[in-house]
Amino acid sequence: MIELRPYQKQAVDAVYSHLRNHDDNPVIVIPTGGGKTPVMATICNDAVNIWNGRVLILAHVKELLEQTYNTLAGIAPQLHVGLHSAGLKRKDTEHPIIIAGIQSIYRKAFELDPFDLVIIDEAHMIPPEGEGMYQGFLSDAHVVNPNLRVVGLTATPFRMTTGLICQADHFLNSICFEVGIKELIRDGYLCPLRSKASKTRIDTSGLHIRGGEFISTELEDLMDTDTRVRTACSEILEYTQDRNAVLVFAAGVDHGKHIQRIFQENHNIDCGFVSGDSPDGWRKKMIDDFRSGNLKYLCNVNVLTTGFDAPNIDCIAMLRPTMSPGLYYQMVGRGFRLHENKKDCLVLDFGGNILRHGPVDCLRVTDTAVRGSGEAPAKECPGCSEIIHAAYARCPACGYEFPPPEKAKHETTASTEGILSDQTSVNEYEVQEVLYNVHTKKSAKTESPRTMRVQYKIAFATYISEWICFEHSGFARQKAEVWWNQRSNETVPDQSDMAVFFAQNGRLREPLKITVKNVPGQKFDKIAGYQFEDTEASDWQFNKPLPEFVPLNDEIPF
Repeated sequence: MIELRPYQKQAVDAVYSHLRNHDDNPVIVIPTGGGKTPVMATICNDAVNIWNGRVLILAHVKELLEQTYNTLAGIAPQLHVGLHSAGLKRKDTEHPIIIAGIQSIYRKAFELDPFDLVIIDEAHMIPPEGEGMYQGFLSDAHVVNPNLRVVGLTATPFRMTTGLICQADHFLNSICFEVGIKELIRDGYLCPLRSKASKTRIDTSGLHIRGGEFISTELEDLMDTDTRVRTACSEILEYTQDRNAVLVFAAGVDHGKHIQRIFQENHNIDCGFVSGDSPDGWRKKMIDDFRSGNLKYLCNVNVLTTGFDAPNIDCIAMLRPTMSPGLYYQMVGRGFRLHENKKDCLVLDFGGNILRHGPVDCLRVTDTAVRGSGEAPAKECPGCSEIIHAAYARCPACGYEFPPPEKAKHETTASTEGILSDQTSVNEYEVQEVLYNVHTKKSAKTESPRTMRVQYKIAFATYISEWICFEHSGFARQKAEVWWNQRSNETVPDQSDMAVFFAQNGRLREPLKITVKNVPGQKFDKIAGYQFEDTEASDWQFNKPLPEFVPLNDEIPF
């Protein structure tokens, strides 16, 4: 098996801990380009070769099935993986691991041998109208094997229109592990992004909204004028002279073909175009040419978002406005992957999406709607059109000095990778969720002490982390004891996995807010204070009984 990155190993451990200690079904959230497939391969390998189980990987898009199959076979060739998809003309049924399209398999649970684990890939892409297929199949599969468990994987734990995918009455119930974009960029696992606004302003105030998104016909009419397309193509060429692979998102098929035609007729530049109507052979040729570097510009409509993998993309041009932070994230996410020929990915925003939704690691998502609310934490530099976080006093791209605000204001929004000022800043954030994991330092020896990593979620995919050293001695252990006694009347544990066990089973009171100190040049923000409810830790009441504690490396009952 391949060696997992530290956060990938934490994701695997978090799934196993959840399956041991909870009766519901967890979700892993790893940003686009962060490597969900190695996590999936490790879980599949353990389920089959350690616990003698059987795994079904479900998805609903043919291209995603094929890509998952090829990637899984490439990184874990020792696994015997089958494929069941009418669109791919394969109907394997007897492999220990089967990747299947829900449309091909949703009525066949009783015809197949029992599965012990179902993994739902790109879980946010399940359309509401398609949930019945998943519910029906999983209901039948539970009859075949009452001990069946389900795990979801996604980069965005919400649908583009209907809110969070984890619900108490859903087949996916809670997030067991989530790692943020900013963190992976900081640690060198994702490519840094920079962004430019269009010189031409697009007024979307006259567009109507249906189902949380602009009405497509109105949107295309707005964007597909000859002047706008010519201006946009000229700007794209101006900004991408030193870029290698430029992915363009259009507002509709006619708009996309118009963009392609202007590139060719006005600039003598080849620009590929693919949409849902493109023949499979043509679409494959365009994508292969783009990935190989034979085609620099590729325009698409609604097909190259989730699951599309082209690490060489170093420019994203969004020529379609969207009200959906999910779609916005998926478009921008195509540039997250690392590649030897790029140092960053340039995002050209012709639809006002970044100003509408904020930086991609600060998306605000609620339980009831996937809509941006309030003022997005981003602004445009008047000197160079760079789009930066609203907290900048000086543009990092051109040095423009912003006038001081009329009144100082601290908002509970996450900082982005580039938020540095000339002075140390202290901000207070509301805590949306707290995640706990056992953490082993990268390249640490086997006998080295572990820590408990605590992640405070302050915005979508944005966390402030701290490490609690129960297994250390001296001052580090003393700090861990003080930290624990603020939160619990249980005896301070000596092992990190025991601490995580108590934390994940509701034995720690959690802060309502944290105070965070940011010092320019330092890699990590520091938590300077916590605000709890008035109740003392000694008075904290826990009514839910604890399950049996299983040490981290013991068997896991699938």
